[in-house]
Amino acid sequence: MTQTWQLKAVRALAHLLALCAVSLVLFITLAPAHAQTIRMASVTPLPVPQDLAALREQPAIGPTVVPLGPGEQALTPALLSNYVARQQQLHAVDVNTLGPQAPLNTDVLLGYISRGSFGSNSAVSAIADIAGAKVTPEPALNPTALEAYIQNGYQPVEKRLAHANAERDCLAQAIYHEARGESAAGQLAVANVIVNRARSAKFPSTLCGVIYQNADKGYHRCQFTFACDGRNDAPSERRAWQRSAELAQAVYAEFATGEAVGAVPRSALYYHTTNVRPNWANTYNAVAQIGSHIFYAPN
Repeated sequence: MTQTWQLKAVRALAHLLALCAVSLVLFITLAPAHAQTIRMASVTPLPVPQDLAALREQPAIGPTVVPLGPGEQALTPALLSNYVARQQQLHAVDVNTLGPQAPLNTDVLLGYISRGSFGSNSAVSAIADIAGAKVTPEPALNPTALEAYIQNGYQPVEKRLAHANAERDCLAQAIYHEARGESAAGQLAVANVIVNRARSAKFPSTLCGVIYQNADKGYHRCQFTFACDGRNDAPSERRAWQRSAELAQAVYAEFATGEAVGAVPRSALYYHTTNVRPNWANTYNAVAQIGSHIFYAPN
């Protein structure tokens, strides 16, 4: 009885395994065909709209070619050569050199004018020449005009740099000796008075001229005590001198460009410390007191 049951179980298991084998064969056989059908169906392209197809047929620059306007010539070897020649002429004169400069003459001055013509365009000028366009003639340069230019303040670069450095050094000396113990506002106010004097017709027109005015005429004739007291003016306090030099550089830039310093009114031309009371103080109007200095303007 037991053997009969075991035999039946073996036969049932064999039938089950045979059925599984048949199912596996059918799955392996049919699966590739099904996957291939799905893949082919998924990449079928959609029809292209007519307006998109028409747009693709147009040139990249648009549906029509716009003709060139006046002066829009194509780049040619002649135009390129002309442009290069112009650039070489414009850069032939180096106005930024700090070395010895040649005497001012017609060629040098024309070089200055060419390099300073910020409103012109060299490439456009080259095109105009090639195209034969009419160019407005410039006024002729003659010896009379050149002499007038020289008389009106022409200076070589190294001379202008030396003047600017001297002006900043004079102002730094005045700030250091007159107000190094003052606050930043107090030092700026002293520098402001010096600038106001240089801009006034009553005093010399340079900062050094204002600071050292009458310094050669004795102790009681100079405008600033340190300029004629006979003492050594070399700064002995390094940090105070550095602050004075930095302030002098900023104030000189404002003076050179015509900007207002703004610490005291532009009318303020005089000052004294609070521990003295000079006779002239009664004849002027006090306009400000900053730190230990009182500032005055003429009536």
